[in-house]
Amino acid sequence: MIKKILCLFIAGFLIAGEASQAQSKLSESTVPKVKLPSNMFFKKLSNGLDVLVLEDNSVPLATIEIAVKNGSYTESPEYNGLSHLYEHMFFKANKDYPSQEDFLNRVSELGISFNGTTSQELVNYYFTLPKFNLQQGLEFMNSAIRFPKFDAEEMKKENVVVDGEFQRNESNPYFALFDEMNKKLWGDLYSRKNVIGNHDIIRSATPAKMDTIKNKYYWPNNSLLTIAGDVKHEEVFKETERIFKDWKPSGFDPAKRWPVPEFKPLTKTEHFIVESDLSRVPFIMINWQGPDTRNDLPATYAADVFSFIINQNSSKFSKALVDAGLALQVNIGYLTQKHTGPISVFVVPNPSKIKECIAEVKKQIALWDTDTYLTDDQIETAKRMLEISQVKDEEITSNFVHTISFWWASASIDYLTTYIANLRKVNRADLQQYVRKYIKNKPYAAGMLISAPMRAELKPEEFFK
Repeated sequence: MIKKILCLFIAGFLIAGEASQAQSKLSESTVPKVKLPSNMFFKKLSNGLDVLVLEDNSVPLATIEIAVKNGSYTESPEYNGLSHLYEHMFFKANKDYPSQEDFLNRVSELGISFNGTTSQELVNYYFTLPKFNLQQGLEFMNSAIRFPKFDAEEMKKENVVVDGEFQRNESNPYFALFDEMNKKLWGDLYSRKNVIGNHDIIRSATPAKMDTIKNKYYWPNNSLLTIAGDVKHEEVFKETERIFKDWKPSGFDPAKRWPVPEFKPLTKTEHFIVESDLSRVPFIMINWQGPDTRNDLPATYAADVFSFIINQNSSKFSKALVDAGLALQVNIGYLTQKHTGPISVFVVPNPSKIKECIAEVKKQIALWDTDTYLTDDQIETAKRMLEISQVKDEEITSNFVHTISFWWASASIDYLTTYIANLRKVNRADLQQYVRKYIKNKPYAAGMLISAPMRAELKPEEFFK
């Protein structure tokens, strides 16, 4: 399945009665209600840890991935970027491997290929290793997720590494536009969507702040453990029970203890211009606040189908802009999220026809909900191609585990397993409703990236408003 967008804490405890009730509700909410595929098996341990096994004996490998509902959406400004730093510290010293050298030696002994990622609503860590090392790999994962040391000296080194990633992002000419767009779109909750974080916060991070994040979010009842590959689910469930059963649950639901603030709807359309001499041609980005998986599931499927159609060379949008010579490239993306997914239009205009290009973009958007803008063939082809894309994604098990984690965090496992069935239900009326509810005549933020010399020549302020 496509993840659908272009480019990128103090612990406390409820009283016993409240904790039990919160834990019970949390456990129920993550159990799949829909029958799983024949090679997929789910179990919730007594401590609340979700365990999913995906059997695939095509190659003698196993992948172990643990996903945590953490990420920038949990970050107030003083913590912005620290979910990402925590991800880096995961692969350092812990109670059982007291130095990074010890950690890496064990990686080598077990034949592990490892990595982790941080996004808005998820942090995930994964090992791929020979199947005969699975038990030891699970024990190794247990040590890393439960007993990090957050050594001060290692943190000093890693602060610089993570900040270096930030600086590499800044060197991309599009970074300034994307960053400013996030500020316009999310306002005072900007940090909740800013995965890369804040320079100063990253460089000044301390072990105490890492412990705070751990004590808020790194609990079994806030995590998913996926084991995929040449494995047998009965044996995996037995081993995970043995290894992880004494990982104590939090006694509370982190999402309820520290709820994510609701993003305020845009109240007006806003245009802005960002200068960068690294940009050889202008670049335009238009964003709306789209649907989310808590409040409007049907619109998320419609968004996928609509985006697929618009992005084809045969679409009216592409023909009116690219084929007509007004733009070099046009795209639309939607990122499915639990907390307000953005809808983004990207346009690389012909610099000599930039004013005409912008006018045509607005004209086409105004037509998106008309009865004749999309054909029946386009709608059916889009649904079929998205279905094929998911099937292909499932074929590479070591990658598909990341997709499972993404949907577990931002929607549910049921969303993943019923995606194709719900996709097939999308019709023209659903696509029109999606456009009318989230795009047409709705407030948006529009940004233009342009070099200073080109800005002086084209004077975009006169028409980009």
